[in-house]
Amino acid sequence: MSITPLMPVYPRCGVRPVRGDHCHLIDEDGTRYLDFASGIAVNLLGHSHEGLIGAIQRQAATLMHVSNLYGSPQGEALAQRLVDTTFADTVFFTNSGAEAVECAIKTARAYHKSQGSDRFELITFKNAFHGRTMATISASNQEKMHKGFMPLLAGFKYVEFDDLEAAKAAIGPQTAGFLVEPIQGEGGIRPASMEFMKGLRALADEHDLMLVLDEVQCGVARTGKLYAHEHYGIAPDVLATAKGIGGGFPLGACLATEKAARGMGLGTHGSTYGGNPLAMAAGMAVMDAVANEEFLAEVTEKGERLRSRLEQFIGNYPELFELVRGKGLMLGIKMKVESRPFFAHLRDKHQLLTVAAGDNTLRVLPPLVAGDAEFDEFFDRLSAGAADYTVPETA
Repeated sequence: MSITPLMPVYPRCGVRPVRGDHCHLIDEDGTRYLDFASGIAVNLLGHSHEGLIGAIQRQAATLMHVSNLYGSPQGEALAQRLVDTTFADTVFFTNSGAEAVECAIKTARAYHKSQGSDRFELITFKNAFHGRTMATISASNQEKMHKGFMPLLAGFKYVEFDDLEAAKAAIGPQTAGFLVEPIQGEGGIRPASMEFMKGLRALADEHDLMLVLDEVQCGVARTGKLYAHEHYGIAPDVLATAKGIGGGFPLGACLATEKAARGMGLGTHGSTYGGNPLAMAAGMAVMDAVANEEFLAEVTEKGERLRSRLEQFIGNYPELFELVRGKGLMLGIKMKVESRPFFAHLRDKHQLLTVAAGDNTLRVLPPLVAGDAEFDEFFDRLSAGAADYTVPETA
């Protein structure tokens, strides 16, 4: 047998973590890594947060799963918490971001069906990432995700990100809404402009379209707001959230207004594990930690300090780095050279974990609980990595 027991769909590196300690990961050989990847924006409370761990332990000892055939006191409580703190009137819990986006797509289509319309097409934006299911890869224009899975699902039209006129021109008789990340994550930490986001909201209102936001990566306090659309002074009709909402436990959710959820009645959607008591305990512990003005203000302040230091730092290496962009503690360093070899260099030679992204961008996604000691360590490792980096020769 030549295939590995784990299906070989990931280009896994040599780092093999077995333990976490606050903002560090410890390999099976004892090597200690500074984790400014956070499981790709998942471990927002780090790896040893007592409140999150305690909530999971208590719930695991009480009740883990019962299915959605029964009432859900735990799910009702977390859903009410989200309703109280966001634009939403109702919530569907999932196990992942891709599932949350799937639910959001179905919600947008079902709204129009409930209105007696056959509109089904969502306008999406180039270089977006919405997940790896058939619907979510179809919602992206990235051919690397399409290879081997053709034909794609119908119902998506791609236009340039942050181009309001292109979005307006794409509206047609089958348009059901827009699906957009307020800050593209995999696409290179690219925040949308104020004009673009406000313009999409206005177009959606004018044409009775659904504004569907994918905040899987940029949501849950990552940018200094509970959700990134708050920076733009708008509210969506539907929002997909995941990653940080479980703090490391698999959890996602589709949030919607009452109007947007008109088509989502009995039997229209479901999930065996979605909303299980264990996930709800994790989600409630995360909300207890982050859904308050003091914590959000700290994230904003930390993000401003980290960005300022990064902007000063990149000036020392003008041959490597171009600019810094992002919001809060969702920052990207756009490089003048290919970012992936540098990302691997930091990981393998300097035990600094970041995340590579599109547009030759290095994602910096520290746990939101990181402090001055971790930021100092980050710059020590980043500086050493830049100082001894040799750009690979291209063929």
